[in-house]
Amino acid sequence: MTVLEVRDLRVTFRNGTVPAVRGISLAVGRGEVLGIVGESGCGKSATALALTGLLPPGARATGSVRLRGRELIGLTDAELARVRGRDIAMVFQDPMSALTPVRPVGDQIAETVQIHQGAGRTAARARAVELLDLVGVPDPARRARAYPHELSGGMRQRVMIAMAVANDPAVIVADEPTTALDGTVQARVLRVLRAARDATGAAIVLITHDLGVAAGLADRVMVMYAGRAVETGPVDEVYARPRMPYTIGLLQSVPRLDGRPPFAPAEDTADRPRLVPIEGHPPVPGRLPGGCPFAPRCPVAEPRCREAEPDLRPVGADGRAVACVRDIRDPAGVYPRPVPPPPAVPVPSDRRWRRPVLEVSGLTRHHPLYTGGRLRRRTGTVRAVDGIEFDIREGETLGLVGESGGGKTTALMEILRLRAPQAGRIAVLGQDTATLTAARRKALRRDVQVVFQDPLASLDPRMRVADILAEPLTAHGARRRAAAGRVGELLALVGLGAELAGRYPGNLSGGQRQRVAIARALATEPRLVLLDEPVSALDVSVQAGVLNLLEDLKARLGLAYLLVAHDLAVVRHVADRVAVMYLGRIVELGEVPQVYHRPAHPYTRALLSAVPVPDPPRERRRRSVALPGDRPDPADPPAGCRFRTRCPRHAALDPVRARRCLQVDPEPVRVGDDQLTACHYPEAMTP
Repeated sequence: MTVLEVRDLRVTFRNGTVPAVRGISLAVGRGEVLGIVGESGCGKSATALALTGLLPPGARATGSVRLRGRELIGLTDAELARVRGRDIAMVFQDPMSALTPVRPVGDQIAETVQIHQGAGRTAARARAVELLDLVGVPDPARRARAYPHELSGGMRQRVMIAMAVANDPAVIVADEPTTALDGTVQARVLRVLRAARDATGAAIVLITHDLGVAAGLADRVMVMYAGRAVETGPVDEVYARPRMPYTIGLLQSVPRLDGRPPFAPAEDTADRPRLVPIEGHPPVPGRLPGGCPFAPRCPVAEPRCREAEPDLRPVGADGRAVACVRDIRDPAGVYPRPVPPPPAVPVPSDRRWRRPVLEVSGLTRHHPLYTGGRLRRRTGTVRAVDGIEFDIREGETLGLVGESGGGKTTALMEILRLRAPQAGRIAVLGQDTATLTAARRKALRRDVQVVFQDPLASLDPRMRVADILAEPLTAHGARRRAAAGRVGELLALVGLGAELAGRYPGNLSGGQRQRVAIARALATEPRLVLLDEPVSALDVSVQAGVLNLLEDLKARLGLAYLLVAHDLAVVRHVADRVAVMYLGRIVELGEVPQVYHRPAHPYTRALLSAVPVPDPPRERRRRSVALPGDRPDPADPPAGCRFRTRCPRHAALDPVRARRCLQVDPEPVRVGDDQLTACHYPEAMTP
């Protein structure tokens, strides 16, 4: 039974001058999940806001949105308020902006029950506790009295879902519900969405840029580009046999945890295939090119593609439709796969014969906690980094992974300081940072550079690109004329045109800004580059280009990378070795193929199982390892093994063996040729 039907939905901003959504039509049945995917700016979130009547002032929606046969377009705010929360609910991308910070979360859930069901205060609060228990919030009665800032990001998102299902709505609109969440938290939130769908029978419209999330949750998928649907159909069919070049490009841009290139023949056994980025950028709403909006980026565009914009046309059965004039049957041949350049700086294949670039041993960083007020008193210690050890050799990439709060960025910043650590030892290019003079430290900074997560925050908005690239050169003694002469060379090195030299960072796209940040890091010809989540804020198509660029530069310049990331699929694509951190300790370390195929630590296994794969049949067959509870407070880690409170393996041990986990913090033990794990009972498994 169809519960939500949309016909020719159009959304415009700035009093009708900027079209954001241009004629979307869809239908969702009871208990069905429709995934809407695409790059940023394609109109996904504008569609979600139009469905729920939450468009900002100056925006206008036309067309038809019928919920259980009732037309929503044209209703007054008061009429929509009686529908929202009862018949249609929304899970927002950022729960902190959707929850009231000065009221307990239980009261906010109870309020929706009181308004739409007329329940009394006591009954509504009891219902709020039931809903928190339904979505898997531990100790729901106590958490109901907590304020939003007292909950973790995953818990806040589960509170949003509890609020959305409080009145058994017919439709739930989830707008990027897992963005910025750790993999394990994301997996838990997706399980909660499935449970909410099963418990209420609600239809779900899932807005996401993560093709893996859509593969695991959606029944049907709609691919949007430039405000329109360009391909629709069952998720299995669209992912396996896409007919629109844009859909094909998206699927080939995604780094995959399983290492298998999409649409590749069975005999293709490449373990780390080259990503295929979509060249160019999406058009700006209101300034669309003539004909097909994707034609300027399409590798198989024809002259007729620029004559008229194609409409969605049916292809095959099961409601499949595509907006393309070509009849593409072989998706593998649409985009030529880039060929990596040969390494210009040869390095020995055996890492034991390469010189170390970075050596870290016993690195510790503890932060004291004090009470507030005039008489400050120390109350504890946050063990951000607690005695980690690893090394990086020439031409090698080490990925540092784990959940937020595990100590990854703290470790990176300790290395970047090039000073004596709180405890332990850091050696860069054979030089102990504790013994450096000011002059030697400045000289060493030429060889150690960093690329941060947010390029807009790390690039001076008042400086032109040319000045940004010349600044590190002049800081290390180069003449201004010589530094200015290298700007064009650096831009060409990262695949940018010389015409961008006169622009400001605000006039660049996200991918261009990140490439400028990489060019600035390479200006001093470093030997070690620290990468702090360098692609987490980018669309998959832009992400693919940046990841390929990092690989090319490593081969061409012989660079070594320390990559901090939470996306294990990205790490698999670019890293040679991986270190898994939990509560300030490294719990597993080794070569990427060994750790990914045979994880010995249960935490590594849980992280790998939580990463969605953009292959619907395989994603549905994979078994996710659910970690109970939330990460302990780094100021009060558990005694013995720090992971034991969430460890599924510990829960299955007999009392005698479990006592060891309770009392002794495990030291790293060798479980392979180049694989260490800090676990009393390591076991190699296939995730």
